[in-house]
Amino acid sequence: MTSAPTAPLTVLVGRPRYEGANIRTWIGFKHFIYLTEEAVLQWLRDRGPGARDLFHEYGLGVEVVDCSVQLPATLEVDDEVRVEVTGDSGARLTVRMTVHRGGQDLVVLRGKVRIALVREPTATVSTAAPEHLADLVVPTVAAAGVPARADDRTIAAGQSIADVLTPVGSNTFLWSWRAPYFYCHFSDRVQHSGFVRALEEVVDRFLADRGISVGRLVRERAWIPVVSRARVQLVGTAGMEEQVHTVLTVVDVLRGVMFDARMDCYVRRGDRLVHTATARILHGYAISGGPRAGELAEFDDEVLRALSGGVE
Repeated sequence: MTSAPTAPLTVLVGRPRYEGANIRTWIGFKHFIYLTEEAVLQWLRDRGPGARDLFHEYGLGVEVVDCSVQLPATLEVDDEVRVEVTGDSGARLTVRMTVHRGGQDLVVLRGKVRIALVREPTATVSTAAPEHLADLVVPTVAAAGVPARADDRTIAAGQSIADVLTPVGSNTFLWSWRAPYFYCHFSDRVQHSGFVRALEEVVDRFLADRGISVGRLVRERAWIPVVSRARVQLVGTAGMEEQVHTVLTVVDVLRGVMFDARMDCYVRRGDRLVHTATARILHGYAISGGPRAGELAEFDDEVLRALSGGVE
């Protein structure tokens, strides 16, 4: 069998979705990741076969299992972006996103992505993968071998899910949600972008629960959310319509202007909480008006107390 033609660089030119312009015309972090995913799918097409043919001809489902991005500059609605993907294997892809602004190319994203080809039980065929993609084939998402390790938990008699995931003194926030079909792939499981959405929502719910909701800080302080780094990894499978128990933990506050948080997602199966995804996000605020417009906002005592939850 011959290998696919060499295509050292994949280029995708596109624009962020209008959906992501939630505060003025700035684009939220998850839409950077959506564009990254589109470019990675183009990387597959350039080498052939693409996601559709991999499913119908080989019984394989394309999954992003690890995506890590740094966002050094803003992206706005109507920006035309150039996304470059390099790498010889889908297990080690490098992504660079630029916009042409002020007469120069400005880097707005640097990223690393890993994909896997999962054997799909719902597919009607199951044949050997093309030679150049064979190293990506796995029986399940859990077998993809991302760097993060699954952290399954046991629920003892008399314990609740909250007892296990949010012990007293842990400064954690728990949110449970039903995995809808429109977050899923292949009539089966929550896809990577579904967990990206969950990361955005659990942070929003956490901030509201602590009394410093995004809406309040926008109205009262003209502070707008800024995400400078995010990573989402799949370590297991959350099935369609399962309850996904999602925990957010503030890990650290950096220089008084950013907080580093971790998300972990679990599904209950019997007396086990099976770990399905983990993520990190570096979150802060920019001042949107006045003489300090564009600068990072410094956390005051109220915000620091909210982030710590009273845990020293």
